[in-house]
Amino acid sequence: MGIKSAQPYINGEWITSGRESVPVISPYSGETIGEQILATKDDVENALAATFNAKKQVASIPSYQRAQILKKAASLLENEKERFAKLISLELGKPLKNTLDEVARSIETLELSGEEAKRLTGETLPGDASERGTRAIASTFRVPVGVVAAITPFNAPLNLVCHKIGPAFAAGNSVILKPSSQTTLIATELLKLLLEAGFPENAINMVLGRRQIAQQIVKDDRVNVISFTGGLVASTNICELAGMKKVLLELGGNASTIIHDDADIKRAAVMCARTGFSNSGQSCISVQRIYVHQSVVPEFTELLKEEVVKLKIGDPLLPDTDVGCVVDTNAATRVMDWINEAVQLGAKVICGGKQHGATVEPTILLNPPKNSKVVCDEVFGPIVSIIPYETIEEAIEETNDSSFGLQAGLFTNQMDLAYKVAHLLEVGGVVINGTSNFRLDHWPYGGVKNSGIGREGPRFAIEDMTETKMIVLQLPVEE
Repeated sequence: MGIKSAQPYINGEWITSGRESVPVISPYSGETIGEQILATKDDVENALAATFNAKKQVASIPSYQRAQILKKAASLLENEKERFAKLISLELGKPLKNTLDEVARSIETLELSGEEAKRLTGETLPGDASERGTRAIASTFRVPVGVVAAITPFNAPLNLVCHKIGPAFAAGNSVILKPSSQTTLIATELLKLLLEAGFPENAINMVLGRRQIAQQIVKDDRVNVISFTGGLVASTNICELAGMKKVLLELGGNASTIIHDDADIKRAAVMCARTGFSNSGQSCISVQRIYVHQSVVPEFTELLKEEVVKLKIGDPLLPDTDVGCVVDTNAATRVMDWINEAVQLGAKVICGGKQHGATVEPTILLNPPKNSKVVCDEVFGPIVSIIPYETIEEAIEETNDSSFGLQAGLFTNQMDLAYKVAHLLEVGGVVINGTSNFRLDHWPYGGVKNSGIGREGPRFAIEDMTETKMIVLQLPVEE
């Protein structure tokens, strides 16, 4: 695809030179595929000023026009589907079959955002519910907050940017974007596409760089809402710096999927293999802890192994590759350290457990102790752990014994049991007869505890990216 350049976009101009630059290296091949131009402190200030100055202009665009622009962007992305998918695979090491799916979801996210731009509805509230309000009536309206700061991760570098920019613009806000430093090429290409679709030049600004760049944005009083997807350490830092701002956090998880003794064990094994290792497990809701009723542990373990060893590991640009690599060799080494720790504490490796550069073989661990990192922390790598349980109450308790609470899965054919478990699990979403790793982009997505604050999905994000404004009419007293 040739050498590409990731560039900051500030005040209607691309920054192409005169700044420090760093190479963009493909994690799978180790080859330099582009360069990233880093924004300076002054660049960030200029971007913040431009975004702030644009907020009234963006808010004045009629809803139907914002909807048209977002739907035009979706149409343009449909025409560029293969090119965008290949670029993500090249930059991230994510298999092409996964990146094609991500682009398709991104198109849907932009379309959904366009639809929601037309649904910024309020309500009419009669005053006579109160004795003092018999001659008053109130109307509520959804109005933009002003400036949204979007700080995005590497693992879904296209769709998660769309999940922030789409709703923010639909609601009438201007946006300052700070994408992950590992995936700036795809962010640059998306911005070009959005501008081609008709985004006003200052409706969006983008800065590229390290942590200090994000901190400068977070601290600035001109920002009204911070929408962040990433890790717990960074989110804690954001909360400490943000001050009086609304903060939306979509964080991590160590998702549990429960396989009860009456479940379709074969189907459960197929789905756990498919959703536990897509994107090398680099998903907040990736299958990580699999709690399996002790009576079916041998059968499930064998069936899962059969499915996992079928997965093709290799070049992410090949159409039949199932598992590529993680984001870099440091991440791969960290994943291996966690595997080795679990083994030292008594876990058994059923398959996998080997590293090749930035690639870690899909790994199944049997019965790691609950104090091991693969159980109590977020793996964000191609590891699933099978953990036996005796009673469903034990599976519920073990699932909830976590600082995270994003999503969970449950396989059972008992409807009453399914609803009992779903209501008792302390998570943002429960998938019945599916794994934790299932999300549709129009659904409310988010978690509890250390898994975040707020919900994504265009309709639900817009609720947090707008304010309720009330206008009261006091009628004259009848004579």
